[in-house]
Amino acid sequence: MIAIVDFGSQTTHLIGRRIRDFGIPVEIIDPKEAFAKVQALKPAGIILSGGPSSVYEKGAPTIDKKIFDLGIPILGICYGWQLTAQLLGGKVVRGTHGGEYGPTTMALTHSKSALFANIDKPELTVWMSHGDEVSELPIGFDYHVSTSKVKAAAVGDMRRNIMGVQFHPEVQHTTEGTRILKNFVETVCGEVTVSTSAKIEEVLTWVEEQTSASQSAVAISAVSGGVDSTVASAIVAKVLGKRFIPVYCDNGLMREGTRQEVEYVFGTLLGIKPVIIDCRDRFLTSLKGVVDPEKKRIIIGNLYIKIFEEEAKRHTNVRWLVQGTIRSDVIESQGSKHASKIKSHHNVGGLPEEMKLSLLEPLRHHYKDEVRALGKQLGLPEHILMKHPFPGPGQAIRILGEVTVERLAKQQLADQIVMDILHESGWYDRVFQGFPIMTGAMSTAVKGDGRVYGEIVGLRIYDGSEIMTAGWTHLPYEILQHISSRIVNEIPDVSRVVYDITTKPPATMEWE
Repeated sequence: MIAIVDFGSQTTHLIGRRIRDFGIPVEIIDPKEAFAKVQALKPAGIILSGGPSSVYEKGAPTIDKKIFDLGIPILGICYGWQLTAQLLGGKVVRGTHGGEYGPTTMALTHSKSALFANIDKPELTVWMSHGDEVSELPIGFDYHVSTSKVKAAAVGDMRRNIMGVQFHPEVQHTTEGTRILKNFVETVCGEVTVSTSAKIEEVLTWVEEQTSASQSAVAISAVSGGVDSTVASAIVAKVLGKRFIPVYCDNGLMREGTRQEVEYVFGTLLGIKPVIIDCRDRFLTSLKGVVDPEKKRIIIGNLYIKIFEEEAKRHTNVRWLVQGTIRSDVIESQGSKHASKIKSHHNVGGLPEEMKLSLLEPLRHHYKDEVRALGKQLGLPEHILMKHPFPGPGQAIRILGEVTVERLAKQQLADQIVMDILHESGWYDRVFQGFPIMTGAMSTAVKGDGRVYGEIVGLRIYDGSEIMTAGWTHLPYEILQHISSRIVNEIPDVSRVVYDITTKPPATMEWE
């Protein structure tokens, strides 16, 4: 077993997921309880996660220094490494380059660290996300790997089996990151790993346990046409059968054709006719004059719940509301005590405090790639599972500023253009997600020899299977040109298109 001390990293649970994928149990523990918990659990190894704090700040989370004297191998990641350095007598300072976020290259030449065993590449691409760095190593530590900006990119006291890395090996975009973690678990900690993955039987059993108290209660599901809500609903439908009611809120904020797709998936493929609620006017009215993105998400979340509770009254003995909440939604809406809140997801942070329905979230502990694997095990078609993710609040958070009928129409047309071109060019299945953004910024253009002062459309297309990290997609210039030309020529009052080439981190996937 591996113990993970959670200092609030957005990827703490992703570390746990990686270790569990090796067939090794994981226990995630709070820093204040770490020493006592480790003594009781007697894990084979300890991982100290990253986190948003600086170790030298007042009130920053810490651990009992005696944990380093227990003789248990320790791997500190980012903040976890910086805290290790500080507690053991090293020095942590604000980064000399003002922080580092995203990919960087790390040479492995002459590295003797067990973390890099069986990696025959001369250099790796690793994912950084830090504002601080270790400027002086504690006594007994050696530099194992450096980058052009960070000397202490990987270090260790091999006598005591205490190691630290400044990058994030748990994220998809770190080359050989899984191998690095596996080396720690196998070579350093001595655990025997096996191959494992998310299993549909375990999720079905969980749903059965959650609903077993009442054999007559009914669940209604918030379906949106997206991968998450479709898979979550299909799982619950398999368990509850006729006691499951899919409900689609036609709120006007979704992609064109979403309603027809929902009717096809549930009515034709799953044999469960969905309830369609036309609530377009209610949503647009509730968003009138609202420009703050957090308020948009909360308004949408509250209105969703209100509508579903109204619908529940039309049926007998409705107890549960099924949602397609996944792990990344929870994390970004502040999934742990020390984590920074990034944004409220409409089905997490946007929910009212008092609800008459109990939530049923079968995918809450799974990442996007795992959700797709579960859907495949259920027999759902590939074209449904490989659809690009679409946010619950829909186009409302892809329109910066107020959502009006006019701007919504422009956003939906721009979105359709992007989807059409990605499909036509064969790039749709090669990227994780792509969409336009009505930025609210204005610039001058010339159309038909006349001056136009129009809105700037942003374009966001990127790669990443877990949503916790992402790199912008290097689309061929001719495809970018095609998208830009169609948007500017076909949508009134649009002046130009700009391409977002920011990785996550530091940026988030969505602009709002």
